Amino acid sequence: MTDTVIRNISTDDYPTIIPLIDDWWGGRPMSAMLPRLFFKHFQDTSFVALQNRQIVGFVVGFISQTDPTQGYIHFIGVSPQHRNQGVGELLYDAYFSTARRCGAHHVSCLTSPTNHLSIAFHQRLGFDITPGDTLVDGIQTHRDYDGPGEDRVLFSRVI
Repeated sequence: MTDTVIRNISTDDYPTIIPLIDDWWGGRPMSAMLPRLFFKHFQDTSFVALQNRQIVGFVVGFISQTDPTQGYIHFIGVSPQHRNQGVGELLYDAYFSTARRCGAHHVSCLTSPTNHLSIAFHQRLGFDITPGDTLVDGIQTHRDYDGPGEDRVLFSRVI
């Protein structure tokens, strides 16, 4: 495996990452979920992974302003060609270290119940699924969490 370098995200990364997102999600329209403001306002808690100076993954996270002991991962992406090589774990480790330094003790995130790869990834990293109000494919899901028909699987992890 090529050496992976992890560094903080910057606004300069936005034009590189945004055109990749929909492709990395198998054509699903996901880029609207990651406006430029995340690259501008959450640089200290968001990271990119580089191999041979090319971005192969990123994580966007922040610390809750409502509860500073709570961190939140908003978005993670790893190039399909670089999955199952530890890139996602390196990105989460960078976020966890920063979140702990900021005083967070817990991290949460969510995904769609149809995103089986994301569910497996988060469980592999020690996240617990937060009990929901319905089951989808045997997974605890929060019905209409992000609006009508927008069910979500919620995760939590102590760091």
